[in-house]
Amino acid sequence: MEFTQQHFIALLPLLIISTTIVVVMLALAWRRNHEQSFILSAVGVALALLSIPVAQQSGGLEFTSQLRLDDFAYLYSALILVATLACVTLAHAYLGESSSGKGYPGNREELYLLMLLSAAGGLVLVSAQHLASLFIGLELLSLPVYALVAYAFSNKRSLEAGIKYLVLSAAGSAFLLFGMALLYAESGSLLFSEIGTSLASQGSSPLVQAGIGMMLVGLAFKLSLVPFHLWTPDVYEGAPAPVAAWLATASKVAVFVVLLRLYQLSPATAGGWLEAALSLIAIVSILVGNLLALSQSNLKRLLGYSSIAHFGYLLVALIASDGLAVEAIGVYLVAYVLTSLGAFGVITLMSSPYKERDADALYEYRGLFWRRPYLTAVMTVMMLSLAGIPLTAGFIGKFYVIASGVQSQLWWLLGALIIGSAIGLYYYLRVMVTLYLLEPGLRRHDAPLNWGQHAGGIMLLGVAVLVFLLGVYPQPLLEMVLQAGLAAS
Repeated sequence: MEFTQQHFIALLPLLIISTTIVVVMLALAWRRNHEQSFILSAVGVALALLSIPVAQQSGGLEFTSQLRLDDFAYLYSALILVATLACVTLAHAYLGESSSGKGYPGNREELYLLMLLSAAGGLVLVSAQHLASLFIGLELLSLPVYALVAYAFSNKRSLEAGIKYLVLSAAGSAFLLFGMALLYAESGSLLFSEIGTSLASQGSSPLVQAGIGMMLVGLAFKLSLVPFHLWTPDVYEGAPAPVAAWLATASKVAVFVVLLRLYQLSPATAGGWLEAALSLIAIVSILVGNLLALSQSNLKRLLGYSSIAHFGYLLVALIASDGLAVEAIGVYLVAYVLTSLGAFGVITLMSSPYKERDADALYEYRGLFWRRPYLTAVMTVMMLSLAGIPLTAGFIGKFYVIASGVQSQLWWLLGALIIGSAIGLYYYLRVMVTLYLLEPGLRRHDAPLNWGQHAGGIMLLGVAVLVFLLGVYPQPLLEMVLQAGLAAS
């Protein structure tokens, strides 16, 4: 195909991120400087984010057969870039300033480089319409995360988490690749749409069913859906707080979006036994995620189990497929990403600068209101949003998921969603109550007194305000998500 100027304009976000990676790498080779690496990374991500409205004017192009650069891809590219910018900012606070001599003892600069590489993989993944670009994007997303999770090498929990994530994620990738091979053997194509058309005309053979099943296993590993969730709490607990934030938000969003595109563009993958399997996974993920979160006294593990339940909720809208489903997924993912960034952001600032272990034990947050009232307010808003309480973005997201389930008459799934939400209410409120209890003098970590005056604190306050505003006035978000539907794909 002939590449025109329009194609390069459409590719602007990915091109800018790729250029930023090269610039940060060259700057590192020239001189190690933490502030310089942070500023270059943050500016690059911000420019990529600002380029999205310009790229959208290209009107939805195909870049070879691998990528489809449409409004759907740009919406989730923006979401991934927002999460990247937030995590890069949090990482700067977490690692500490070079001049102060406090903070992370090793090389700080590579963390930004790894996060940018992973973000580039996410941008490829949300635009993928071909099994080859799906796999390349997924591996580019996942490989840097292995190193990011084990980045705090002096902490044995971080190293353990890195090894666990490496082994299980590699197993998930193997399942995914084998499933792709089986689908290609039967359909003769790697394009999502052509696979769907070919399989719809030929009928579903055992080979196709095995291929789809293995791909589902691979993607479920990445999304930590039950029964492929066992790595989640340990990896969340062991990973540095900004990396856990990245893993919970951008990493999972990219995988879920490509699953949605695959499910929507390949009609042969919808209905029948696959729908029954997804329904069972959704119900079990919702119940198991919420029930296991009940007994957690570690905040990162609690949020890890909570994320399992939240992606179970999202599967309800995925299975609904028609009507409000794509819009519901968009609204829910935006709300989930902002809320998770806020919750992990509080943990990050409580652990800043780096102090060997993160402030993730629930007792360390007891009486936080009396020491850091504004930080407590941020955490309260995040817990309310995760619980789906009105006047928060989480409520709007959950409302849309329930509406899509009602529209498709998925009563069993809605029953599980309501029971899971009721269970979740208990442990989210338990965290909130802990924040306001009288302080027993039992704490090891605390956020700096001037946390709100630094980049990480300003970003965190902005996220909290956005979560509240989207809960009160969600119309701009709804219009943006509606415009970015998959209808034009």
